Amino acid sequence: MNSIKHIAASVALGLAALTASAQTGSLDLSLANTGKTVNPKMYGIFFEDINFAADGGLYAEMVKNRSFEFPNRLQGWRASGQFQIMEDGPFENNPHYMRLNYSGHSEKYTALENDGFFGMGVKEGAEYRFSVWARTPQGGDGKIIVELCDIASMDEEQAVASQEIAITSKEWTKYTVILKPSKGVAKSTLRIFLDGKTTVDVEHVSLFPVDTWMGHENGMRKDLAQALYDLHPGVFRFPGGCIVEGADLATRYNWKNSVGPVENRPLNENRWESTFPYRFFSDYHQTYGLGFYEFFQLCEELGADPLPVLSCGLACQFQNDDPSAHQPLDEIQSFVDDAIDLIEFANGSVDTKWGKVRAEMGHPAPFGLKYLAIGNEQWDQIYIDYLTPFVNEIRAKHPEILLVGTSGPNSEGDQFDFLWPEMKKIGADLVDEHYYRPESWFLSHGARYDSYDRKGPKVFAGEYACHGAGKKWNHFYTSLLEAAVMTGFERNADIVRLATYAPLFAHYEGWQWRPDMIWFDNFQTVKTVSYYVQQMYSTHTGTDVLDITMDGKPVTGAEGQLGLFASAVYDSAKKQVYVKVVNTSDETRRLNFNIKDLKKKEFIACQGSISLHCDEMDVENTRENPDLIVPVSSFTDGINEDGTIEIAPKTFKIYIFARN
Repeated sequence: MNSIKHIAASVALGLAALTASAQTGSLDLSLANTGKTVNPKMYGIFFEDINFAADGGLYAEMVKNRSFEFPNRLQGWRASGQFQIMEDGPFENNPHYMRLNYSGHSEKYTALENDGFFGMGVKEGAEYRFSVWARTPQGGDGKIIVELCDIASMDEEQAVASQEIAITSKEWTKYTVILKPSKGVAKSTLRIFLDGKTTVDVEHVSLFPVDTWMGHENGMRKDLAQALYDLHPGVFRFPGGCIVEGADLATRYNWKNSVGPVENRPLNENRWESTFPYRFFSDYHQTYGLGFYEFFQLCEELGADPLPVLSCGLACQFQNDDPSAHQPLDEIQSFVDDAIDLIEFANGSVDTKWGKVRAEMGHPAPFGLKYLAIGNEQWDQIYIDYLTPFVNEIRAKHPEILLVGTSGPNSEGDQFDFLWPEMKKIGADLVDEHYYRPESWFLSHGARYDSYDRKGPKVFAGEYACHGAGKKWNHFYTSLLEAAVMTGFERNADIVRLATYAPLFAHYEGWQWRPDMIWFDNFQTVKTVSYYVQQMYSTHTGTDVLDITMDGKPVTGAEGQLGLFASAVYDSAKKQVYVKVVNTSDETRRLNFNIKDLKKKEFIACQGSISLHCDEMDVENTRENPDLIVPVSSFTDGINEDGTIEIAPKTFKIYIFARN
């Protein structure tokens, strides 16, 4: 027999020769049909503009305050010479622009500088597209010089790229040049000089890498988008959680402001700029450059189902105790209309108002929206009162849309217990559960969904992460416990239909919240252990749940189960079985591995395994060592001659079996 053992043969012998005293435990895998199917799009991603995830992150724009619309109009800029902030610009929603006048001295420039988001990282020989809307308001021919500079350099010449742009019209015109740095600079500065005496107005000053994800001009940073693609996400929840509510209704995320020409999308305050006094960023705003069109487009390119979240008319309940902060319930129709219009934007024909907007932006075909969430972490009767008009109208006009409600901000407690029955009454298709909890919670919740009502709404685990006690970093151990609790998702895939870890992105210099799945700086992407846990699940999803038990009980980390968690699925297309085992204990576990319910003449063979392991619990992947902890594949079967398996301490392992 070759190195890949035919486990059926072992089962046929019944493993009778093995004695109980030789083993620590026994895992029994049944190949019988449980009737539980797995949503092929079960594991996905959740994006929120927190930790500079959009502007300064996934959204590849490199200029901060590009339209001079920050409350402090010059925030992000340094200006010298003779300049004026004007407010009668060409774009209705972004009326401010900069007027550059002759300084009056041949050796004194009127100039602007912008450091972008924690400096502008540029690579040697790469191409960067600079664009600006400009004019000469008094006529004549004007000129500006655009440079990328290494201001930390001790060289006399700091410019690593430079271009002249002739401004030749009194009318607002878009000008574009390509900058190609002569060397790489981690924190370069963009400089704009007025050259000559002719006044020049500049608006919507922009700098993008030419090489964006899929080559889009208003595009995503390629390495960050690639990291998302490599996750093979099935669903993409956006544009966030708390930013959907806003610090108040005026600053909620308004999807209609995020579509149309990018230069006319209005600025929005980001509620994360001042949420944490120890991580205060007064210049953290949303340009809406990464808007709903871009989100839908990215979903399509990633192969993920879009799951947008809209405001239900309630401002953030954490921040607003006064009922007057919310939209009056008898005036809620405009919010309901926003939801109906979004469905039209995503799915409507080009003959509809919002379908036409989508088509004009470059996508005549519908995006195929299936899910829509209304509200984020709302609670109590007030949420039900506000949600009801949405449910009634969407059900009447778009019964094909699956509606997602929420169970509030907590994973248990009075608010949670109140909302679940209400979600069933109101007819929600899925309920969004959130849990940022410590190690003890994850260790004790392997069986969380075993007793859920199968006749009610399905579960969407929309935000979850294990938060280490007092540390809250992406340590190996917390990621391991996420893998453990996810076996409970998988065993209960008939009720848990979607799951998305949160948050997704964090800038090393601009974070507010941790842990996060992907960390980055201007050049580098660091995938955490949590990233690899998610990837291992999303690439081994399967189609059907199989029963795997220890002493006849689900393997949930319960007392007497040796610190083990386990689940198993069958992939009917690939004819493969994926057995996921998590050993949270400090000891190697040697186990009988018994496969039951093989059909006549059927055999099953182990093709190998994938392991995620580390000997130290409080370590993580870093910029200095981004590949410290990564999955390791083995193409040997990992099954001992006596039919046992061994799971090293603190290990997440997937066994891959071929079934024939």
